[in-house]
Amino acid sequence: MSPTEDVYARAGFGHSIVRGERPALLVVDFSRGFTEAEFPTGTDLSAEVEATARLAEAARSKSVPVIFTVIAFHETLRDAGVWPAKFPGATALVEGTPGVDLDPRLQPGPDDLVVVKKGASAFFGTNVAGILAAQRVDTVIVCGATTSGCVRASVVDSMQYGFQTMVVRDCVGDRAAGPHEANLFDMQAKYADVVSLDQALEYVAGVPATAAAAAKA
Repeated sequence: MSPTEDVYARAGFGHSIVRGERPALLVVDFSRGFTEAEFPTGTDLSAEVEATARLAEAARSKSVPVIFTVIAFHETLRDAGVWPAKFPGATALVEGTPGVDLDPRLQPGPDDLVVVKKGASAFFGTNVAGILAAQRVDTVIVCGATTSGCVRASVVDSMQYGFQTMVVRDCVGDRAAGPHEANLFDMQAKYADVVSLDQALEYVAGVPATAAAAAKA
């Protein structure tokens, strides 16, 4: 055990969540501006997108709700708040431009939802929490970008809204390995269970049919 792991263990961090019977899949900001290296705000997240597509298909097969989020600002940026002062790259994420389009490898199903957000968290200023509550979701499985930014913010809010929360390691990505790994470590310690794609697929496959049907209703 490393010194950091020892400190966290003595503080009581790192216990596992209780996996519920009514999960939802939340895919945070896998838009082209984040998943393609050609965009100044992006990096190549092909492997993470493809893994997420597998998980989304598995979720749909079990009637597990799937929600995508994208960041998109008005061309005036009057709805962007102060974020661009810290993150000028955000000014490129304007409604109607290619960078805010959902990655084409993630084709939403007929029952999937795409929610536009203006801040880091999928929950801030959106109706995502209400959507989940209305479908009696108890567990949120999080994928997306970036691990250190919008994913982490969404995970913290998911926990604070009372949802058991999981992060799929194979389905989240960042621009650099250091922030990616550090935030996975910290989320596992404090807010969520970090799991592999295989573990997430196994969990979704085991969702009771009655629970899945009720979540869809």
